[in-house]
Amino acid sequence: MNIVGERTLENGELWYNIEYSDGKKDITGWINSEYTVKDRQDLLDETYRRLDFSPQKKAKEYPNNPRVETRGIYLTIYSASGSRLDSLIEMAKKTKINTFVIDVKEDRGLVLFPNETAAKYSPKANRQAPLKDIEGLMKKLKDNGIYAIARIVCFKDPTYVDQFPDRAILDKRTGKPYKSRDGLIWASPHDKNLWEYNINMAKEAAAVGFNEVQFDYVRFPASNGGKLDSVLDYKNKDGVSKPETIQNFLKKAYSEISPLEVYVAADVYGMVSSVEDDMGIGQYWEAISNVVDYICPMKYPSHYGNGIYGLAVPDAYPYETVYYSARDSVARNRNIQTPAIIRPWIQDFTASWVSGHIKYGEKQVRDQIRALEENGITEYLLWNAGNTYTEAAVR
Repeated sequence: MNIVGERTLENGELWYNIEYSDGKKDITGWINSEYTVKDRQDLLDETYRRLDFSPQKKAKEYPNNPRVETRGIYLTIYSASGSRLDSLIEMAKKTKINTFVIDVKEDRGLVLFPNETAAKYSPKANRQAPLKDIEGLMKKLKDNGIYAIARIVCFKDPTYVDQFPDRAILDKRTGKPYKSRDGLIWASPHDKNLWEYNINMAKEAAAVGFNEVQFDYVRFPASNGGKLDSVLDYKNKDGVSKPETIQNFLKKAYSEISPLEVYVAADVYGMVSSVEDDMGIGQYWEAISNVVDYICPMKYPSHYGNGIYGLAVPDAYPYETVYYSARDSVARNRNIQTPAIIRPWIQDFTASWVSGHIKYGEKQVRDQIRALEENGITEYLLWNAGNTYTEAAVR
């Protein structure tokens, strides 16, 4: 919403002339100043007012790295380094898939290929690197017209913490490093040494030819909406809020990576666009969208709680869940002048652990893509942890 004029009536009431878009057309009208504010930041909690919502300098496109309307799939370090790679390339040739998101540093802290950055910051990460010929991989991707995105898991890094236990988030109840539900240990997002590690890993990816870097787990661990904060020691020496910490990391990363003419993306929870806060994990939609080239919300219907958007079991309603979530993402992007392109992750797996789940196949994947398209979103990434994809859905 933009205020384009104002008028004071004889009775002293101040009215604003506003214009806004409902996603289909531009609308103008008048509203009493009692019901709105001139600056959206006046509506924000103090925590969010300190975030940077000012217009950012972003490249529209790099001449030697043109933008691609991506339709992608995720590859583990093993799929990218083994025999599965050729079959996934063949799949791409027969479908609309033109992008591979490849783990360069994954959620256990292991890396795809041996490199000097890992040797410096997390030596153990190099020991199990499965790919010995990164140049060969990049050539094969380029020869087959594949846009390559390097996925770098940021703050969920048990390999790093194993070597530097003092850098872990501490559980005050046990005096030991905090473990998330999957049993993995998180490092503190306040750790500037880890910032440097992640950013330099991104530079390693850029140097070997990746078109884009995608930061995942660029957040604090889920803490029940912040309710666990009282028992967790995040090693926050400077007293910086969670959302400001995440935005500051991404701003620093962007400032160092963009000169290499590589795009920067960030993964966020799907619900981030539909809530008013940062969900206790430091992901505030506008703060992140404002400082990266692409924002990638994980819109897996299985990851939405029962009752969200009025849906009893969101997993059973792939079209509706993604449609409403995408609608909110588009609306939130209108709040800032330099938003990122929205490129969601969508579900290509059956969430058998969800009560009331449905089997996912061609129809369910297509329904999610249709929901995005109806909101003007033309890019997407398919997630399947085992890298087994529904080829028929993307032909």
